[in-house]
Order: sequence, then structure tokens, then C-alpha cells
Amino acid sequence: MNLTIIAAIGKNYELGKDNQLIWHFPADLKFFKNSTKGHTIVMGRKTFDSLPGMLPNRKHIVISKSHPSLPKEVEIYSSIEAFMDAYKDVEEEIYCIGGAMIYQQMLPFANRLLLTEIDKAYDADVFFPAFDKDLYTRKVLSNMEEMDTFYQHVEYRKVV
Repeated sequence: MNLTIIAAIGKNYELGKDNQLIWHFPADLKFFKNSTKGHTIVMGRKTFDSLPGMLPNRKHIVISKSHPSLPKEVEIYSSIEAFMDAYKDVEEEIYCIGGAMIYQQMLPFANRLLLTEIDKAYDADVFFPAFDKDLYTRKVLSNMEEMDTFYQHVEYRKVV
């Protein structure tokens, strides 16, 4: 499996507050859409609940110990281990889209991180896990500015 983590993070690794994103950058949402379109996306239940609905042209997987009523199109796994076991031989690129706990647990398995690094600090209650940047090569994909805020789309590839 090729696992890519995709996230937008503030200067101090902020992800969100009250189960919501803390910024709204239309160009970044387009980057997310274009990156994940046509792929499988895996997330925790709270992240699924925060979505506006099923994201078009993507297969949805939710990792949740409880079994909430989710649309029948959603695959549910009770643990990261169960998901990893089911997908270990799958060749496609799978995108992990959050939340914080899922990022933390998936980070060791990801061979690529696609991060929107926002050059601003925010008030947040969930954070992206700290990671050893020396384990990755870093490539800036784009420099952006929206609403007086600078950010970069950055790809980290794990050094093998």
C-alpha cells in the first residue's frame, strides 16, 4: 500500500478546533480535491462527520471503534490494524485525511506527506503529530497567499 497523509497545518502544527478547520483557503481546498480525487480516503469518524457529505469520486473508509450509522458506501474498520491488514496488498495510493489521532497512528506507515504549511499560528484544540523531518526529503510544490496569509504545499517523501 502507498499511504499518503494529507493535511493543512498551522505554524505550530494546528489542525482544527471544535471539530472544524480553523481556516478557509479556497485554493487549498481545490488542492485537496485534486490530490484525493479518484483515490481511497481513510479517516476517523469525527473527520467523516465534519465533511459536508460523501466526497465525490472517492472511496471512503472510516476507522471507528463504535459503529455509527454511516452511509452504506462507507467501509468501516474498528482499528488501524484491521484496516492495514485488509489493505496491505493493495497497490493503489490511499490518502489519510485525519483526524489527529488517525494521523498519529498512520504516520509510521506513510511513505509520503502532502502538507499545506500555513505561515500563521492559530488557536486550536487538535494538532498534527510532530515528525522527524530528517526521515524525509522535502519538496515545495507551490507558494500561495490567500486572505493575507502565506502558505506552501509541501511534499515530504520518506527516505528509504
